[in-house]
Amino acid sequence: MTAPAQPTLILASSSPRRRELLSLIGLPFEVRVSGIDETPRDGESPVEYVRRVAREKAVATPPPAPLLRDNTAGEGGKSVVIAADTEVVIDGEILGKPRTADEAAAMLAKLRGRTHEVISAVAVLDARTGQLREEVCRSGVPMRDYSDEEIADYVASGDPMDKAGAYAIQHDGFHPVEYFSHCYASVMGLPLCHLTRALRQFSLTPSADVPAACQQFNGYQCPVYREILDGDKYE
Repeated sequence: MTAPAQPTLILASSSPRRRELLSLIGLPFEVRVSGIDETPRDGESPVEYVRRVAREKAVATPPPAPLLRDNTAGEGGKSVVIAADTEVVIDGEILGKPRTADEAAAMLAKLRGRTHEVISAVAVLDARTGQLREEVCRSGVPMRDYSDEEIADYVASGDPMDKAGAYAIQHDGFHPVEYFSHCYASVMGLPLCHLTRALRQFSLTPSADVPAACQQFNGYQCPVYREILDGDKYE
């Protein structure tokens, strides 16, 4: 008797960081991206915004065409889409990706020496049935008091230009964050334990030890993964 094929797992993101993180869970996936309008709506809170954007990314991503003579598209052509959105929020303001070097420098100066919030939303969608599971991770991120010269050097490297809030928590040279104590992967763009929790609703179990793989990859001892994996309401 032939075992049922696994669903096709689709990452609805072109982000190399999300691809790296998703590869840690040990399930094969493919990348498919469909652009959506990410303009915030009037009166929309940061949490509402990231949830909506992640959800709309998932819904807008086309599934692969089912293959009739084999099961490479999953049982019955089933595909599960993973989409995410991550935003930096300070003083109630969403700091998106900088459009210019000056804007990147201004964002970094605004964040310097203060704690802001990073909100990541994950939407997991069964493209065939429309079943949707959403998760949100909210992390307080304390920034160190870096100098104007450090800002200038980091902006000149080009690294801030494709990142919300104009920084990468994992950057080896800049090291913008200090005393962080929440979900590291979420600040990078894909909270893996929240994703694991969502995948369980689709009877999908990562083949890897996700917390161990994430901590090894990031060189970070996570203090919250047990609470996230065990607590349905934990953000």
